[in-house]
Amino acid sequence: MSTTAPNTLTGHFLIAMPNLADPPFSRSVALLCQHDEDGAVGLLVNQLSEYRLGDVLAQMKLECTDSELADAPVLIGGPVQQERGFVLHREPGDWESSYRINTDWSVTTSRDILVAMAAGEGPRQAIMVLGYAGWDAGQLEQELMANAWLTAEACGRVVFDTPLEERWSAAAGLVGVDPRQLSGYAGHA
Repeated sequence: MSTTAPNTLTGHFLIAMPNLADPPFSRSVALLCQHDEDGAVGLLVNQLSEYRLGDVLAQMKLECTDSELADAPVLIGGPVQQERGFVLHREPGDWESSYRINTDWSVTTSRDILVAMAAGEGPRQAIMVLGYAGWDAGQLEQELMANAWLTAEACGRVVFDTPLEERWSAAAGLVGVDPRQLSGYAGHA
């Protein structure tokens, strides 16, 4: 008896091909939080916003004495609901509103994770993003067929240990590709 793996890219990176030039997707890396027959939701992990985590915490009236944490960048997670914050993290934790992407990744939208982070008790590996990227049913599959994206299994090293400006190349490197060597057009054999 054989089972087939689900046709999903949940927990994978989408790595923008050079021909994908529309902001904020140009040279972007998105971690797919959900992908099924109804569509897909992802968070961009390499697009810098104008905010720092300290700005977000101050707006929420949370004091943060850790200057390194307060200076952590807040990223643009995508063009949808950019007023809404998401914390992408590795350790699952016991947060009020958290979604387990897979065994490695979670995303939390509740205030309690920010309270814990400000107190130095949050996840060790976490990034804050504003907004998300969304694809309707079949839309992502069409974009993949049009060669708009490369895919690779998401890697914490790329998200947490690689400088923002190098994440696009590092993510593509996971599948042995140097994106600077790719042309801006694609064909089908």
